[in-house]
Amino acid sequence: MISFAISLLALVVGYLLYGKFVEHVFAPDDRPTPAVANADGVDYMVLPGWKVFMIQFLNIAGTGPIFGAIMGAWYGPVAYLWIVLGCIFAGAVHDYFSGMLSVRHHGANLPELVGCYLGQNAKRVMLVFSVFLLMMVGVVFVYSPALILKDFGWSTMGWVSVIFVYYMLATLLPIDKIIGKFYPIFAFALLFMAVALMVCLFIKMPAIPELWSGAEAMNRNTPASLLGATSFAAKNPLFPCLFLTIACGAISGFHATQSPLMARCLDSEFKGRRIFYGSMVTEGIVALIWATVSMYFFYYGGWREVVGPDVANAFLAQADGGKTLVQFFNAPNVVEKVCTGWLGVFGGVLAVFGVVAAPITSGDTAFRSARLIIADALGVSQKSVAKRFSIAVPMFVAAIALLAWQIGNPDGFNTIWQWFGWSNQTLSVFTLWAITVYLVQEKKSFVITLVPAVFMTVVCGTFLLVSPMALGLGATIGYTGSVVILVAACVCFFAWYGKTMRA
Repeated sequence: MISFAISLLALVVGYLLYGKFVEHVFAPDDRPTPAVANADGVDYMVLPGWKVFMIQFLNIAGTGPIFGAIMGAWYGPVAYLWIVLGCIFAGAVHDYFSGMLSVRHHGANLPELVGCYLGQNAKRVMLVFSVFLLMMVGVVFVYSPALILKDFGWSTMGWVSVIFVYYMLATLLPIDKIIGKFYPIFAFALLFMAVALMVCLFIKMPAIPELWSGAEAMNRNTPASLLGATSFAAKNPLFPCLFLTIACGAISGFHATQSPLMARCLDSEFKGRRIFYGSMVTEGIVALIWATVSMYFFYYGGWREVVGPDVANAFLAQADGGKTLVQFFNAPNVVEKVCTGWLGVFGGVLAVFGVVAAPITSGDTAFRSARLIIADALGVSQKSVAKRFSIAVPMFVAAIALLAWQIGNPDGFNTIWQWFGWSNQTLSVFTLWAITVYLVQEKKSFVITLVPAVFMTVVCGTFLLVSPMALGLGATIGYTGSVVILVAACVCFFAWYGKTMRA
């Protein structure tokens, strides 16, 4: 596991060195933060730094760095490169600046920040785009945990109702009542699960793919065709699909909608690097661990060690002309089987937490963020419960309608999830360009966000060109279009930059 160990070290060093550089570029100072200047006892209030970190980490994480990393590792050890480089130079920078700009703009939400630097038209687009994305997050993270919870008793719709009631309470109550009390516990459990699995990995030291050896050469399944990673990559080309599949472990636009929640709870700008940059690097470490677990499970043949004989025999019985490993065992299966197999009954409890509690805690803050974004756009104060209800009730009615469509459509969940992945990264594109404009205007080192902004613009544009869900133009036209997008983005930026500098 040399590649894993090097990647782990790189993330830590990245936080210590590049994170410090990014903080230096922003230059925090002693001015009063929104939590102090605008305290309202509901959304603006000072919380302890350790609690803010835990809440921020769980807000941005959920199951993203678990499920995304498991599926991204099907591409082999190249997933390590994207997690490390994406996290240090794109995701953590994205999260830090979106959080700190919110602090500097009195706790402003993402559409307000985008409007401030990219104009009112961009603000209107982002308002609709971000609210719709947050609604999709909430809906996706209602139904998937309910499907798992029904195995413990009751019906799927019964659990959906319970989760929605919880979402309503978490959305309406002051942030310290539910989120502030329970999130640190959930975050600790998620971190404990990741650390326990990392210890198990170093004890077992499986011969998993290395960056220099090539994934196919390390496929220990007999026969090698059992894996199915090659056919998966053929239908989902590494570029751009890897960069959409692994989002929450590298860069995720959803994080920019969550950072303002904690920007309203900081009592000092100097805590920003630890809260925003640090929580993203922590999420990258979690993603790195789960990518390694996934390569152990699929490439090393670890599935034979952690699944029961009945399940293994059922897979092998249908393997000839049936589903491959990456089709038969989905991400929740990997979480459950590895945690139970390595950590026993306690691991099973953690697995349930990982695939149930974590997405729920992402869903509730998604709805809370959507409430605040809508309220800010309409200029409605959120200090009174009645005004919070006036925003939340129509929002939840729309979410229930979207959920009903998802349940009624046979491919509804997959459709929403795939478009969520693209929308999520497109949100990061808007955020990175807004930050770049801010850095140019402040005469600061804008290259640190320009490069990831251009890269993610090309990734999202290429997906629209080549994906069968969008234009489906094929590889030749699609990748030619990628070059056109790259050139156009650079030309437009430097034309604007030249004009700005002259002015």
